Amino acid sequence: MDAPSKKQEATPEQEFYRRAMLVLIENHCPFLVGGAYALDQYTGISRRTKDIDFFVRPEDCERTMGLLSSAGYRTERTFEHWLGKAFSEDFSIDIIYGSGNGLCLVDPMWFERAISTEVLGLSVNLCPPEEIIWSKAYIMERERFDGADVMHIIHSWGGRLDWAHLMHRFGSHWRVLLFHLVLFGFVYPAEQTKIPKNVMRDMIKRLQEESEHPPMDERVCRGTLLSRAQYLPDTEDWKYKDARLQPRGNMSQEQVAMWTQAYREEAAKAHAH
Repeated sequence: MDAPSKKQEATPEQEFYRRAMLVLIENHCPFLVGGAYALDQYTGISRRTKDIDFFVRPEDCERTMGLLSSAGYRTERTFEHWLGKAFSEDFSIDIIYGSGNGLCLVDPMWFERAISTEVLGLSVNLCPPEEIIWSKAYIMERERFDGADVMHIIHSWGGRLDWAHLMHRFGSHWRVLLFHLVLFGFVYPAEQTKIPKNVMRDMIKRLQEESEHPPMDERVCRGTLLSRAQYLPDTEDWKYKDARLQPRGNMSQEQVAMWTQAYREEAAKAHAH
């Protein structure tokens, strides 16, 4: 299914994004467009940003950055476990292959389910709406909560979403999806039919069953999957195990430490200003 295309007037930042996309297209380097551009296509909500998000498979990150570097842009591997960047003056490209919490790795299904459209006059593929919901659903930082984006995509695409696939993506983290579905009913009381009844019935049944038979896991905090900052007291002071760490999660101690240190540096810089 194709998303509608939109004509946009070229600005310096859009020219940068367009040239970068052309570099990847001409070199047959697979990527998907996400972020504000995808949200605009799926919901009609436009948001000015100074970056664009390219989603690539983890094994394609180095090649992607190499091609953009050869084209004259400065690149860096910002965080080993999920993010690289390319820069040109005041604008940047996020090269994303996972998420900050170590989940939502970009796998072949992202590309198999991608939706073709036109961005800045070029034929490209967008991240599938289900994968956007999956990755955004975990972002619940003090300074950033992506729940409204999740609400807007469900509002615009609820009848076209592959709900079975979406539930599969969340897997054992189904409570995170249920949280957003319950919130959707609060935000849009007259639009609740956009969520299939069997989906809500299944998830409520899971909730009832788990309430009667709670999992006997060790003391683990999954809050760190939602915020890299707000649950630090749980893991550092209260001695809960961090759900991001292997074998429960996908991150190493070193990756968690770097991700946490980056937050503390950002917080210190913001406080200084």
